[in-house]
Amino acid sequence: MEIRETHKKDFTISTDKKKLDIDSIHKFLANETDWSNGIPINTLKKSIENSLNFGLYYKNKQIGFARIISDYSTIAYLGDVYIIKEYRGKGLSKWLINEIMEHPNLQGLRRWILLTNTAEWLYKKFGFKELPHPEFYMEKHNPNVYIKK
Repeated sequence: MEIRETHKKDFTISTDKKKLDIDSIHKFLANETDWSNGIPINTLKKSIENSLNFGLYYKNKQIGFARIISDYSTIAYLGDVYIIKEYRGKGLSKWLINEIMEHPNLQGLRRWILLTNTAEWLYKKFGFKELPHPEFYMEKHNPNVYIKK
């Protein structure tokens, strides 16, 4: 897949996996989130290898991230979206989600999926809605999968 990059002043969004600061992403996801708390670095690396990734950078420093799991024809799952605290409130999350939604390989999809308990206001701007029929939704969820026994 073609690498895409966009720039705004000293900020860059890139889909180039080689630019990703895996240690920085791991530090944030493993320690600062509810959804990936304790994720092993090898699990993160595998998830990145099998996803379309969007790194957000200030100059060369990784300050945000998001990834897409998709078949590129019918469905996409948006996950692991974050901006580090000191860069929030600058419109960067809106720019990041916009770049994801406009990616040429993600057009014409029948369904987008996202699980969130924060920033619903952001995703609603891009057409995400609460489930109209939550009774249709099923999941097999193991929230303790990363906890060592």
